[in-house]
Amino acid sequence: MNHYHVYILRCSDGTYYTGITNNIERRLIEHQSGENPGCYTYKRLPVQLVFNEVFNDVNQAIVFEKQVKGWRREKKEAIINGKWDLLPELAKTFKNK
Repeated sequence: MNHYHVYILRCSDGTYYTGITNNIERRLIEHQSGENPGCYTYKRLPVQLVFNEVFNDVNQAIVFEKQVKGWRREKKEAIINGKWDLLPELAKTFKNK
């Protein structure tokens, strides 16, 4: 059975990169080696894996990755810190601003 990883990297400049892969070890090596000059992380090395959620269904993984990519920093940091319960409040706070 295939597994799909939605992951977040913290870049050297403090920004976050969200991605999806079916091989997390290979993908981390690709990011760290600067293999792709067009990649967001290329000029922001080194990177650190700070979040990894595993899915059995590629479609669920794609939906979650797109959702996380649309989040602002506070929501990403909530899931990085395992504080999923903060997401509803952070969503309300964002709507009120």
